Amino acid sequence: MKSSSVADILKYHNDVRFPSSDAHKGENGKLFIVGGSALFHSASAWSLQVASRIVDMVFYSSVPSNNHLLLEAKRFFWDGIVVPRDEILNYIDEADVVLIGPGMERQDGARTQQSKSEQIDWDGDTYGITNALVRAYPQKKWVIDAGALQMIDPSLLTNTMILTPHTREFERVFGIANPTAEDIQAVSHAHNNCTIVVKGAVDVIAQEHVVEQVEGGNAGMTKGGTGDVLAGLIASVYCFNTAFLSSVVGSWVNKRAGDRLFAQFGPFYNATQLADEVTRVLWETVR
Repeated sequence: MKSSSVADILKYHNDVRFPSSDAHKGENGKLFIVGGSALFHSASAWSLQVASRIVDMVFYSSVPSNNHLLLEAKRFFWDGIVVPRDEILNYIDEADVVLIGPGMERQDGARTQQSKSEQIDWDGDTYGITNALVRAYPQKKWVIDAGALQMIDPSLLTNTMILTPHTREFERVFGIANPTAEDIQAVSHAHNNCTIVVKGAVDVIAQEHVVEQVEGGNAGMTKGGTGDVLAGLIASVYCFNTAFLSSVVGSWVNKRAGDRLFAQFGPFYNATQLADEVTRVLWETVR
């Protein structure tokens, strides 16, 4: 299957809905980000940076043991609310979309088996946290990324969920190496028509009956954090739009932003610069 043309992709941009000019505070999107760990302490920051520029309200929760990270988050994250884990369910109810996974650690097999048999340990139990929340809110709009994606129980996936794996993560979750577009569509069909964004030199965005392939990007986008930027972008757009449209637009904007940075700096740019650039490209694309 060939890559989608620019015209194919741009047709989605014409349908993008964004904040209303006459809306009140909080009506233009509420995104809840669950992520971070002591090991990957900065990953969530890139998702937060993007989201805080697009939606009205961003809520963020990290692991309880990461008290220093929460304090740091309160210092740098002036544009949202840092939520302790014991209040997480209240904010999931309020949010339009939940992004889970940026910076969360993947567990080994022994920890996963323990999670399956015991009460959830909110202090870093990625398997238990991810699957308990997804199971409790199956019709919530979810974007499942990174550590949470690698720990998800595929039987819990629904048509309101977006997954953002690279090819190795896709293989880990679904057992298919080097998937074709047709493979990805088949997996979507087998899992309640969830939306899957397989990241690579060509991003493949698939649901059961539709697929788009987005070319672009460069060597600078292999750096850590660029996937967190994409997840935050897709989740923010998803607050106002459908899962498939949000994924296609997010992929296209992310790659165009990377290409712009490459034109200026070659491969010598980072995720923070990408997070700055994606909202510029998004506005120019949809206005």
